[in-house]
Amino acid sequence: MTDSGMPGGGAPQATGERSLAVGGGVGVAITGDGAQVVMLPAEAVRWSREVEAPPGAGNLPGSASGVFVGRQDELAELHRLLADEGEAAVTQVSGTRAIHGLGGIGKSTLALHYAHTHRRTYTLVWWINAASTEQIVTSLATLAMRLCPQWAAATGVQERAAWAILWLQWHPGWLLVFDNVEHPDDLRHYLGTLPDGHHLATSRTATGWHAIAPTMPLGLLDTEAAVTLLCTLALGPEYDPTPEQRLDAAALAAELGYLPLALEQAGAYLFETGTSLADYRIMLGQVMDRAAGGIDPERTIARIWDHTLNAVERRNPQAVTLLNAMAWLAPDGIPRALLARLCPDPLTGGEALGALHAYSMVAYSADRQSVSVHRLVQTLLRQRPATASDGYPPGRQDAEHLIQQAVSDENIGTLEWERLLPHVIGVAESTPAHSPASTETAEAYHAVAQYLYHQGREAHTIRLRTAALAQREQVLGDTHSDTLNSRNNLASAYEAAGDFKRAIPLYEATLAQREQILGDTHPDTLTSRNNLAYTYWSAGDLERAIPLYEATLAQREQVLGDTHPNTLTSRNNLASAYRAAGDLERAIPLYEATLAQREQILGDTHPDTLTSRNNLASAFWSAEDLHRAIPLFEMVLEQRERVLGASHPDTMTGRNNLAGAYFKAGDLERAIELLESALAQGKQILGDTHPHTLASRNNLASTYLMAGDAERAIELLETALAQAEQILGDTHPTTVTSRSNLADAYQEFGSPAWAIPLLETALAQSQQILGDIHPDTQTIRNRLARARRTA
Repeated sequence: MTDSGMPGGGAPQATGERSLAVGGGVGVAITGDGAQVVMLPAEAVRWSREVEAPPGAGNLPGSASGVFVGRQDELAELHRLLADEGEAAVTQVSGTRAIHGLGGIGKSTLALHYAHTHRRTYTLVWWINAASTEQIVTSLATLAMRLCPQWAAATGVQERAAWAILWLQWHPGWLLVFDNVEHPDDLRHYLGTLPDGHHLATSRTATGWHAIAPTMPLGLLDTEAAVTLLCTLALGPEYDPTPEQRLDAAALAAELGYLPLALEQAGAYLFETGTSLADYRIMLGQVMDRAAGGIDPERTIARIWDHTLNAVERRNPQAVTLLNAMAWLAPDGIPRALLARLCPDPLTGGEALGALHAYSMVAYSADRQSVSVHRLVQTLLRQRPATASDGYPPGRQDAEHLIQQAVSDENIGTLEWERLLPHVIGVAESTPAHSPASTETAEAYHAVAQYLYHQGREAHTIRLRTAALAQREQVLGDTHSDTLNSRNNLASAYEAAGDFKRAIPLYEATLAQREQILGDTHPDTLTSRNNLAYTYWSAGDLERAIPLYEATLAQREQVLGDTHPNTLTSRNNLASAYRAAGDLERAIPLYEATLAQREQILGDTHPDTLTSRNNLASAFWSAEDLHRAIPLFEMVLEQRERVLGASHPDTMTGRNNLAGAYFKAGDLERAIELLESALAQGKQILGDTHPHTLASRNNLASTYLMAGDAERAIELLETALAQAEQILGDTHPTTVTSRSNLADAYQEFGSPAWAIPLLETALAQSQQILGDIHPDTQTIRNRLARARRTA
């Protein structure tokens, strides 16, 4: 919006020529190009001097009594900008401000509220449709009809507009609101010809104002204001929303990108139809062109942005091509280097992005090397129908080509991978129904997933691996080797995330298909068998894991040889299953043999060697041999920090394990320090509910309890148990351990009655999963007996 200063303050503005007197009449230029100079007769000139505007005169397009939140600071700033320098020349003060922003961001609403708030300060407030010079002239003509109908009714539009300009020159202290200025230069004439009032303009265009008026960019609503606006409109001002409704409103407000018009449109629709906030989110792409009662059908977000896109396309067709491609990427941090593949010429690409930026459809980053697009713009663009020729919605194929080309670059580095990552995931997540599949796109998803895997972030690959599998199933068929690899990889991602209910069926299906197609001893079949056994073990199902591990090890020794890396993996995994079953007499020799072979074949600091060293230390820990366990754990942690990095999941596991050894040795101070670090990194890197994070939370709580801090221990353990039940299931060993530890904490806190039911459940589940003589089962049984005696 642009506005001149308020009457009573503001820097002087440059003025144009005064109207020209010719005999008893006056010649008035009504546009800036000088092509339209209108001669007004003496009678009209006299009326322009003598007619006074009635108090509060104006033509504002609406009231200011509706819901208006989150813009008080902007209103105050606007008032300050217009009235900030003295009151000595109230009738001579001029000021101009331009407010610009994305269509629907609330520019006109802010201008309307400003005009209503201060209308008594002005002799007249006049609202002008400023989308074109012709519309400005028409809006000025209506001012003549309002003030001097006795003359204006008998003359034409241009004469009326000339009379209005003359009246404004004779009567200072007014406010003109130029709404929706398409070309800032259209205002130059009026700002120069009419210096004795305030000009406030709104515009979608962010550029072109530097020689016209200072600008005031308008941002999105903050979260609290957006939720308040949405709840008030959707539920009614008298209704106090529940916490759940406010959460739903916050989620919907985020989907709507905190855009005021979209929030208003949604609120009106929800109030009228009774649709829930959650359901509206599901229907979002379909309802953005629906106008409920009180909403102008031409003022829906979809209609407004259609007009904006038409304006952009007239200015620069290449800009729309770029925007359609960006609709399928992540909304923020889109590298200009990525988009350059669609528009290789820097000059052409810069002009295309400049056109989008001018209409606030994109925003530049601080270093101007990347751009962002509003989420709701993406949502609406994605709803456009596919073309008949290729089956792709607009921009979809371009987006896929962008990521295909980017990941195929042999010189891509870690920083480029990280910048590219959200956009490949964005393309994967936004795949439209019935869109053509492509092996090239599947390869791009796979390449980025493998990058994450090698970074130790396998749990974060689920979306990419799901998309790659869907593409390969569609193009290659259900049993193609690449499809089977994708199914195996997706199962691995679910397993890494602790989602065994999804991982196990996928592994079982992949194993069955590989056995049928490749044969029982094919290396890929053996890999599937090993992976399924590992997931059984992770899920606590040792009865199925151990026989499968034994069979896989025997087959790998026969097919691959005794020292093949895959054979060593099977030997290591079988040792881990024996250890989990409490059979340390078989576990420790297997671990020692595997470690010796890996040191010889792979080297002392290979990740697999470090895993073997860590597992042997864990077996010593289980055997209460801390003199051998702790030095090994310390060595593993130091080597993993050096080789893998401080935040790698394996390093975090090493930190957690060393802390457990310190705990068992009674060194609680060093244990707590390590576990607090492990928990913080786990939440940041793996997520709050990742199995490693749950283990860190459980272990830290146990250490707090041992240190006598029952209050902090209980809080952590209650969280750990709830998350383990939700993520891992009610009978997972980690869940059973969490339940037992929480019961122990209750007992230490003096509440054995709370502990007994938990321990009874934990004992029954441990007997079922681990067996009656397993050490963990014995520990739970002893805790239960102590709790009953105490109670």
